[in-house]
Amino acid sequence: MGKEKVHINIVVIGHVDSGKSTTTGHLIYKLGGIDKRVIERFEKEAAEMNKRSFKHAWVLDKLKAERERGITIDVAFWKFETTKYYCTVIDAPGHPGISKDGQTREHALLAFALGVKQMICCCNKMDATTPKYSKARYDEIVKEVSSYLKKGRLQP
Repeated sequence: MGKEKVHINIVVIGHVDSGKSTTTGHLIYKLGGIDKRVIERFEKEAAEMNKRSFKHAWVLDKLKAERERGITIDVAFWKFETTKYYCTVIDAPGHPGISKDGQTREHALLAFALGVKQMICCCNKMDATTPKYSKARYDEIVKEVSSYLKKGRLQP
């Protein structure tokens, strides 16, 4: 009898409008998890609603209200398997109760309190920095986030 595959849960957390669903949907598409024709359909539908940039988010945001408002309302799941693992991606809505400053720190603390031992921390929306894609700003974010992840015994 073959060795059983390990099940891995991948939870995508972050504040509202940080690009969780868009990034995750794009990754699912790039890894072959969704057909190009479906993305093309989402692109057409999103353009009709003046929400062209949401085409990848719609891989996970399926509710009409989510698409109209441009936010994740309900938790979304996407399952796939590799040669070694069964994986479940869980796209969580942004938590409205956390203040704008320190959200990443709050999410990391919550994840640590819930028993998360491994974390991948992504720096998104670097095109919104001044100047765009600022290496200095990126380095500043990496230094700050790495500092408090290590304090929580998480290895970034």
